[in-house]
Amino acid sequence: MNRKDKRMETSMIHGGKHSDEFLRSLSMPIFQTSTFSFQNASEGERRFSGEEEGYIYSRLGNPTVKALEERMAVLEGGEKGLAFASGMAAVSAVLIALTKANDHILCSNGLYGCTYGLLTTLKEKYNIQHDFSFMETEEELRNRITDSTACIFIETPINPTMKVIDLRMVAKVAGEYNIPVVVDNTFCTPYLQRPLELGCDIVIHSATKYIGGHGDVIAGLVIGKKDFMDELAMNEQKDIGGVLSPFDAWLLIRGLKTLHIRLDRHSSSAGKIAKYLSHHPLVNEVYYPDIESPNLKGQMSDGGGVLAFDIEGGKEEAQHVMDQLKLIKIAVSLGDAETLIQHPASMTHAVVPEEERKKMGIGDNLIRLSVGLESVDDIWEDLEQALNAGAGKKKRT
Repeated sequence: MNRKDKRMETSMIHGGKHSDEFLRSLSMPIFQTSTFSFQNASEGERRFSGEEEGYIYSRLGNPTVKALEERMAVLEGGEKGLAFASGMAAVSAVLIALTKANDHILCSNGLYGCTYGLLTTLKEKYNIQHDFSFMETEEELRNRITDSTACIFIETPINPTMKVIDLRMVAKVAGEYNIPVVVDNTFCTPYLQRPLELGCDIVIHSATKYIGGHGDVIAGLVIGKKDFMDELAMNEQKDIGGVLSPFDAWLLIRGLKTLHIRLDRHSSSAGKIAKYLSHHPLVNEVYYPDIESPNLKGQMSDGGGVLAFDIEGGKEEAQHVMDQLKLIKIAVSLGDAETLIQHPASMTHAVVPEEERKKMGIGDNLIRLSVGLESVDDIWEDLEQALNAGAGKKKRT
């Protein structure tokens, strides 16, 4: 069977490197080395000049890391992948590569707090401007694009409001202006959504989340066309140096083998929790992707494992509910086996000014929940008792 013909679930286990290349080892070996020796001086010269392929130094390439990069390229349908030391290292490398002083970045109306922080730094240091768009219509997009727009950067679903952006529509408009579209695909992974197949140009992941899946690794990934990825590797990745370690790459390769099974469970449980929350009297609104929306149908194959909800009251009430939890952990990551809960306005998005947060739909009463792999009944029982305790406090006050 040709590797490109394999179905997604099979490619997560077999995509990329064959075991034949590494003494038929079933598990990818960890090449825990900083440097590689040459047979002679001329071989070293040829490798440094680019005349000959081969490993030189693990910041420039490593067999374990390369195996992960190749597998992710297969899964996303891209020509080449690159691995970074964190999701933000990946985001930073891509945005630096695509922009120069006085350029403009058009962003989805809602971004991870550290991405917002990076945009602020680029503006202050290099006058690289950024604007936010709801990206709901072609007309709105065209009105936001300027002569200096260097790229369009999208989170979808948006963190933490879970709004889904129509990637086909954005890619169509961007193509008219020859502007690259960058998509943070962390919440979906290639199992639920493949932006490159929808016309976008570059995909980014915080592999810390679902791809790792066990809360024990920090990593980032970028996938795209070979020409751009080669430049990214030779410039931003090599010279800034935010590369992934071989051991962390091995953890991600291991995580990929169960990604489809885990995401099926995450999505199933999150859908049930979203439904339960929508009927609770203390919950004003629940935010979870509507994958059946006519203009979005076929973009995501399932809703994923993250949802958010507004409760009655403000920050004090939200934090009180969180403090009543017994099973669910208060933590800012997502995609782990454990169910995690956090308060975006005071945690992940605290760096975003209050006025901007409100425009993004992030109120003080918004709570984000990453639904884990525990029994969905246990998750709900813990949430329900915490919400009921919050309702009791509201009545007393």
